Amino acid sequence: MTEFCPIKGFDHLEFYVGNAKQAATFYAKGFGFVNTAYQGLETGDRKTASYVMEQGEIRLVLSTGLSEDRTIAQSVLKHGDAIAVIALEVPDAVRAYRETTARGAIGAIPPTEEEDEDGILRYSAIRIYGDTLIKFVDRAHYRGIFAPGFREQQGLQEKGVGLRAIDHVVGSVELGAMDRWVQFFAKTMGFTLLAHFDDKAISTEYSALMSKVVQDGTGKIKLPINEPARGKRKSQIEEYLEYNNGAGIQHIALATDDIIATVSQLREKGIEFLHVPPSYYEDLERRVGKIEEPIEKLAELGILVDRDEEGYLLQIFTQPLEDRPTLFFEAIERHGCQGFGEGNFKSLFEAIEREQARRGNL
Repeated sequence: MTEFCPIKGFDHLEFYVGNAKQAATFYAKGFGFVNTAYQGLETGDRKTASYVMEQGEIRLVLSTGLSEDRTIAQSVLKHGDAIAVIALEVPDAVRAYRETTARGAIGAIPPTEEEDEDGILRYSAIRIYGDTLIKFVDRAHYRGIFAPGFREQQGLQEKGVGLRAIDHVVGSVELGAMDRWVQFFAKTMGFTLLAHFDDKAISTEYSALMSKVVQDGTGKIKLPINEPARGKRKSQIEEYLEYNNGAGIQHIALATDDIIATVSQLREKGIEFLHVPPSYYEDLERRVGKIEEPIEKLAELGILVDRDEEGYLLQIFTQPLEDRPTLFFEAIERHGCQGFGEGNFKSLFEAIEREQARRGNL
């Protein structure tokens, strides 16, 4: 990445939710996240309640507005529970804001400082697709639990399931908007195009989508952007846009070093995944080459496999995490492969279409 907007990595993803306390319990009991910090009425915040949930290097922040006039409450009414903020750790939040807005980004939060006995936290934010923000966080002079105003938590201490890091964050945008956002990330943040999948690669008899993946110069931040393609029926992206009331984050991929163990634990905790037909696993090694994992176990759990010239990956997708068919999670284990499961796109798309048909939305 060019020098003007260096990024250290993902800092956190902030969800705007209707009931952060209940959501924290769900992500603890269902996904093994630990509640490490809290801000709300008990800490003196009269406007927002937030729970910081962590596992490995992953940090999720679940926030609820405490009155109807709060931006969070209005977002939940419009989008349902959704990821509203992609927070990136940067060496200088002031510079990141200045450089990105000078190149055309719309500012959302000007450079801000918050201070307590643990130091100074600096941050700023710009707007991207839909109502989503990218927040720049500078922790160089802050050593607290998360941010000023938060207190350390001891509750909801669940055992993790092996989720290690955020692999990529996928956005869905309107027809014709994908290239504009690819150009936005290139111009304002110095991102480059990593991969491009057209509607021939991601299609079925009924529907299709197109996708481009942008990344920062280090390769730590990968942001695929999807848009619908014209088809006979409603695509998964069109369904997402309808129920999300516009563009937004469709899913996040979380890396694990042992996807079989991770998915086994998630299933035991009640997490539901897209169904993969047994026929997918017939002649699997002939299609993708030799893999270390037992195919019968992958078939039992519904884990998909794909390969590129650098290696292979294993991946699986949850059902939507709420009543609206919008946000879902992906678990991914990479063995050298840096792709996104292109060989699984058709199988995945067909699985999603089966769920769309059950909902009456195909």
